[in-house]
Amino acid sequence: MTQASTLLVRAFSEGDVAPANALTNHYIVHTPIHFGLEPSTDEAFRALWEKGRARFPWLAAEVRGVFAGYCKAGTWRERAAYERTVETGVYVEERCRGRGVGLALYGALFEALREGGFHAVVAGITLPNEASVRLHERAGFSPVGVFREVGRKFDQWHDVGFWQRGL
Repeated sequence: MTQASTLLVRAFSEGDVAPANALTNHYIVHTPIHFGLEPSTDEAFRALWEKGRARFPWLAAEVRGVFAGYCKAGTWRERAAYERTVETGVYVEERCRGRGVGLALYGALFEALREGGFHAVVAGITLPNEASVRLHERAGFSPVGVFREVGRKFDQWHDVGFWQRGL
């Protein structure tokens, strides 16, 4: 757990399902950042969290006691040789962006991943997304490549850049 003044980073819990799902659904409905095409239900979101939480950490952030965002780790690729590499995602409420929430979440996540024996972290970013690129690079990720026009949303093709960092 990490706490700095009014920011608290802690383990994701049942009480985080609804606000985290609402935040994710905002990205699904209004942006190409998340490639989901239909909003998720809280039940489906909870099932996703429960499916991997024994192996992969999920964390939540609060600012002044109010949900501010979350991050998660999960399977990058299925084959056994990749079992120590994870893919991450981080989502921060608009009112909290630019205040260090994403960096705090990632710092705590990397610590939990190291403790869990993981070795490398991969993040995909729908491009363009200057804020996400900046966050990931501040968190120690380096760009490794771009897949051109691999996601289609809002009747447009979108590129996805990949960033990586070691633990």
